[in-house]
Amino acid sequence: MKKIFNNKDFKVVILAGGLGTRISEYTKEIPKPMVKILNKPLILYIMKHYAKFGFKNFYIAAGYKQEVLKKFFKKKFYDWNVKIIDTGQKTMTGGRIKRLKSILNNKPFFLTYGDGISNVNIKRLLKFHNNHNGHATLTAVRPPARFGSIKLFGNKVTYFKEKSKLDEGWINGGFFVFEPKIFDYIKNDKTFLEREPLVNLGSQKKLYAFKHSGFWQCMDTIRDKEILEKEIKKNLRH
Repeated sequence: MKKIFNNKDFKVVILAGGLGTRISEYTKEIPKPMVKILNKPLILYIMKHYAKFGFKNFYIAAGYKQEVLKKFFKKKFYDWNVKIIDTGQKTMTGGRIKRLKSILNNKPFFLTYGDGISNVNIKRLLKFHNNHNGHATLTAVRPPARFGSIKLFGNKVTYFKEKSKLDEGWINGGFFVFEPKIFDYIKNDKTFLEREPLVNLGSQKKLYAFKHSGFWQCMDTIRDKEILEKEIKKNLRH
């Protein structure tokens, strides 16, 4: 059984250093987590969600346009402790985590992407993590459905079904919990978290999935931004 720490001990790491090239219309001057959704930066929705469950120590792994994050968080937000960490301009997701090793003090920590919002229950996620013997937990979600399906007989449509997200498989939705052992799986700045580290953890049966069937949406494209602006009113209360 893992040693359980209280809320004050847990740090929340948010990956916020990427270029956001697929939504470049908004990210020429700011990092993607600072793109506004309903007049509020995306990253604030993520942070307020963790804070709602009592987790208020935030470490933002910055890179591209990090000065925007530093300027924004000069202002005090609630009773949060927010630190912006320079993890390099070209560092990959795993490398950014590796650079925080000394700051995380050999304790378990939360980690998520700075471009995805969910209403996942953070305390249930942590309880799930503490009840298994793995080194990592990811939140598994079903991606929003985009297409309906049809069957054809020649040129005639014989069957049509509006796409349901239940037709999609489970995917990595972020909202991780990691044991310090994760650092043994990350080589250097060039390491993608989603490649060797998670693949190897999975093959060693040390990676577990907390299934979340509720709201989840990432923001990779303009269309995603529009969906978020529409759905966030229905699914999140901030």
